[in-house]
Amino acid sequence: MSAPNELLIAARRELLDATLADTPAARYAAAHLAALRAAAAILAVRARPSVRRSGPRSVWVLLPRVAPELTEWAQFFAAGSAKRSLAGAGVAVVSVREADDLLRDAQAFCDLVASMVPGQAVLPATG
Repeated sequence: MSAPNELLIAARRELLDATLADTPAARYAAAHLAALRAAAAILAVRARPSVRRSGPRSVWVLLPRVAPELTEWAQFFAAGSAKRSLAGAGVAVVSVREADDLLRDAQAFCDLVASMVPGQAVLPATG
């Protein structure tokens, strides 16, 4: 199995974890991580190694460079990165509604990315 497909499978697992999470913080963190894995799948498909290295970069910074059609998604998820870090640490920084909204957005993003990855089998919805 290819790396992009493995990343999409991992994203679907994170979506399932988000669906089953017992706190809004856990739901938010897992949903955001699912989107991160899906974005990494696109990078794995489209990114070309760079000769010059300028240090680590965020997936959300790199994504618009290789998939300009996903720029708005990248901006959206980048804006929630700090909140995901806190939520992942168990800090109650999100409401139930915020967590549920992010889960729906992450599911939509993962579905879109899956349609962009060659050879990706259609996976059942997690919600």
